[in-house]
Amino acid sequence: MSTTPDAPSGGATLAPIGLGPGEGENLWFLGILVTIKSTKENTGGTVAVIEHFGPKDSGSPLHVHQIEDEWFYVLEGHMAFMVGDEVIDAPAGSFIFGPKKIPHTFTVRSETARWLLVSEPAGFEHFMRTFATPAERLEIPPADGPPPDFEALTALAKEYQIEIVGPPGIPNT
Repeated sequence: MSTTPDAPSGGATLAPIGLGPGEGENLWFLGILVTIKSTKENTGGTVAVIEHFGPKDSGSPLHVHQIEDEWFYVLEGHMAFMVGDEVIDAPAGSFIFGPKKIPHTFTVRSETARWLLVSEPAGFEHFMRTFATPAERLEIPPADGPPPDFEALTALAKEYQIEIVGPPGIPNT
């Protein structure tokens, strides 16, 4: 009987990952500080874990993933999510699952919020890297920066089999 964990497909052995607060790849993405904790490369393609820290009213456009399921865990603050037609109030400690092929979005309701996004399979982090800029500091990006180019975001999203289907925010709230 083997005492080693199963190797990912392709036979490569994975190394443990241990990152402290603020460690990982830090980016500014859509007005939010994101820290990529695990990637397709270091998990054998299984999972991406990305910590987010965002200001009030930040969020994502309404979108649909064709490849990834996503789940969210609110660590600090208060958020709202819309998954399909359901609006979910999400204070700290809340868990939200956004299955692939179902439209979803989120908005920060408190002054700031911190949350984890887990994407399975991994790969979504490559989309984020392509559109983001390296974080100059471990803080929310300055609000006076240029607004995101949603036309470019929509075109890039298509390359990653993500469809932008609406603006940021929760409709009718």
